[in-house]
Amino acid sequence: MKKLVFTGLFLIGLATMASAQLKPGDKAVPFNLKNVDSEWVSLDDYNDKKGVIVVFTCNPCPFSKAYEQRIIKLHKKYAQIGYPVVAINPNDEKVSPDDTFKKMQARAEEREFPFPYLKDETQDIYKAYGATRTPHVFLLTNDQGTFRVAYIGAIDNNAMEERSVSERYVEQAIQALENGKKVEPDVVKAIGCTIKTRG
Repeated sequence: MKKLVFTGLFLIGLATMASAQLKPGDKAVPFNLKNVDSEWVSLDDYNDKKGVIVVFTCNPCPFSKAYEQRIIKLHKKYAQIGYPVVAINPNDEKVSPDDTFKKMQARAEEREFPFPYLKDETQDIYKAYGATRTPHVFLLTNDQGTFRVAYIGAIDNNAMEERSVSERYVEQAIQALENGKKVEPDVVKAIGCTIKTRG
């Protein structure tokens, strides 16, 4: 009987997590996912950092491709002050064959990603965060050992033309955190491809 109750509570917990949508100020959902180097990477690995720029992205989406160099630049600029990028691919490879683990490895090598590129194999993590697009950013801040969401949304205000960008939302959010100020805006609609799922 106790086992049945525990199993029921566990399944309810998974269902709740899968339907959750994080908001600024919420505690970040922990993850432990396989990187393209076949090592496992968890949020706990970043406990010594000021924060983490979590980017849900993928291989084939034109928006993700357009943002690749900007994501690399974000990592190179901000990892050195304590805000590294962690990229997560949430797409189901049966629905999106270009997002197999092998093709993720090839993409990371070809583009020389300086950050982890993780596979959300079960699709539990993107659902728990509430990501809906690729790319979709969740900027986390380390609040005395607890990661909390500081910003959610787009990287900037021009997906396809970097030279036309006038608002760099993620960079502005990090600068606000560094200066002890409120992040404004803390939510911006993510522009990109829908996440591919079998349901």
